[in-house]
Amino acid sequence: MSTLFAISLTTGLLSGIWGWVAISLGLLSWAGFLGCTSYFASPIQGVKGLGVSLATNLAGVAWALVIIHGSQWLGSDILGYMLTALVSFFMCIQAKKSWLSFIPGTFIGACATFAANGNWQLVIPSLLIGGLFGYLMKASGLWLQARSETKFKFVKG
Repeated sequence: MSTLFAISLTTGLLSGIWGWVAISLGLLSWAGFLGCTSYFASPIQGVKGLGVSLATNLAGVAWALVIIHGSQWLGSDILGYMLTALVSFFMCIQAKKSWLSFIPGTFIGACATFAANGNWQLVIPSLLIGGLFGYLMKASGLWLQARSETKFKFVKG
């Protein structure tokens, strides 16, 4: 069995389970898929990659809240745009820290927060559990592929 097929199989299965879990817990299924996507897109894989992905997603949530509340406090569209520019700079420059090095993860967390109208209480668990599902999708797919190779070699040899 190819690695792509095995990961596709486990991703399909766990995506359906995630949909059920999200609805059952009252979470945002689409935000969970963003957390999942963040893990899959991260150049760092494994448990460390999951940690980096989740840390950057959470940083993005925080930065989005700075933009949302800061713009409201400033009370001017122009000043809000200037704040957005400044915060976007910080969203990128934070990548100097290894745990915040996945810039797209930060923007994914921010975008999820904007899409949920700043409802961080719902976005955070959706992103976190979704990221965990992403990790499980890939890890279980890799396990399945390795298991199928071992079984095939045993039968063949």
